Amino acid sequence: MSEEKIEKLDTPTPQDTKTPSTSKKRRVKGSNRFLRWFREMRSELKKVVWPTPKQIVNNTFVALTVMTCAAVLIWVLDLVAGEIFVAIITYIPRLIQGW
Repeated sequence: MSEEKIEKLDTPTPQDTKTPSTSKKRRVKGSNRFLRWFREMRSELKKVVWPTPKQIVNNTFVALTVMTCAAVLIWVLDLVAGEIFVAIITYIPRLIQGW
């Protein structure tokens, strides 16, 4: 009986048949790491849906329009705030002298 048990233990199980490279992670050297990263990046870039030239022009126009509107809005708010500040600075001494 002990021989039978030994034979059963010696027979490889599906877990034992794994190769060392699949069961253990081996360290990858720096250059291999870089090459693997570059290959993965390239494969990911192939999946990207690139915009057409017409879409690029349209998106650029929209971005420039939004930036121009924001710049004008900030400019107007700055003018208004500046005028309010000047008015406060100018009229406070007059109010103080009037008391």
